Amino acid sequence: MKFITKSEKDTFKLGQKLARQLCGGEVLALIGELGSGKTILIKGVAKGLGIKKHITSPTFVLMKVYKTNEHELKTNLHKSRIQWLCHVDAYRLKSGQDLIDIGLNDWLGRPDTVTVIEWADRVKDVLPKNKIVIKFKVGKENNERIIKIYGISLRA
Repeated sequence: MKFITKSEKDTFKLGQKLARQLCGGEVLALIGELGSGKTILIKGVAKGLGIKKHITSPTFVLMKVYKTNEHELKTNLHKSRIQWLCHVDAYRLKSGQDLIDIGLNDWLGRPDTVTVIEWADRVKDVLPKNKIVIKFKVGKENNERIIKIYGISLRA
């Protein structure tokens, strides 16, 4: 699926829409150049999962884990089991072994967790086959982003 967003707000809303489709266990593999909207989309996903904390890329710590707001998720029964968002930033890595060393396998594919990996193309060696790939490109207009999502169909 291809989306064209015209602002950070649009990219954020797309992340919220994506969050409504998640059930738990998904791995979102984000690929795109610096400033293409990866973190904004993740902020939208986090908001859609009921996370109220300020989301920043874990560039220097590599991985941050956030607790979802289960009360907010109870309104959508298929999602009520998502308890965690694991946010990974692989920008500074050469392979996925660094992520394995800090415990990524403890979170990947867990039915109560959604794992989002920025710069996923740098750690292909540890990604599951059934990942959702999201590719970002900067568009021609100011703040325009072209976002292609593979591996899931978004419903209204």
